[in-house]
Amino acid sequence: MSDSSRFDLDAYLHRIGWEGERRAVPATLRGVHLAHMRAIPFENLDALRRTAPSLDPADIGAKLVHSRRGGYCYEHNTLFACALEALGFRVTRLNARVVLGADSFASRPRTHMALQVEVPGDPRPYLADVGFGAVGALLQPVPLVADVVFDGAGRRHRLVHAPHDGPLRMWVLEAHDQHKDDWTPQYAFTLEPFEKPDFDVINWHVGTNPRSPFTQRLYVQHVDADRHLLLDGRLLIETRADGTVTEREVTGEAEVRRLLDEEFGISAPEGMTLIADSI
Repeated sequence: MSDSSRFDLDAYLHRIGWEGERRAVPATLRGVHLAHMRAIPFENLDALRRTAPSLDPADIGAKLVHSRRGGYCYEHNTLFACALEALGFRVTRLNARVVLGADSFASRPRTHMALQVEVPGDPRPYLADVGFGAVGALLQPVPLVADVVFDGAGRRHRLVHAPHDGPLRMWVLEAHDQHKDDWTPQYAFTLEPFEKPDFDVINWHVGTNPRSPFTQRLYVQHVDADRHLLLDGRLLIETRADGTVTEREVTGEAEVRRLLDEEFGISAPEGMTLIADSI
């Protein structure tokens, strides 16, 4: 029995607040993608405790759908892939290099899950991704077409091809920076399919390696129609829809727990230290 056949689609759609059509058409893909992004937060609380979260769909559902929790890319996109397959889409799991802020593409390992989605009757596949923890993340999927600018829910993206010595074409997702009026690479990927055992290994590395950024400090984000809110360690960063950015430092554990509860919709485990050297 496949993961999608055992998937509780009703519970998932209720969690993200989707009441639209359940047909495998582009409008459903765009709508469910955006609803997921605005409903379920990105967070690394398990990795912060040096624990790799389970990627079993039942465990992900219990955490992201039935609890006041979120997750990181493997959890989000595994959950989303199950939902899309239950809706009738065809999904291929991809593995990407996060190149945001990198000196070179080759300096980063492949540690990010993204999705290629095929819509019945549509010759163009789509890049979908509800698990990228950055302000340059896709809010809606984009057709897998190079050098075309796409506007989605207030963000602008494009896909370009990068020079690559391998046998497969290298795609790069770029996000438009409003302040610099420039394009910023987010991640690079090929269309080689990856399977669950591949992501089990990568997930264990990212969730337990003491050198992983997700095991070193709290990293939480939430997106709504008006803003992108990020808590990066002690730094709270709010990016408004018009590009305005404000930052402030949080004061300690009590405020972090309040923010997680009230602003991000997350119930943090009791007894867990969320920021080091709390005041």
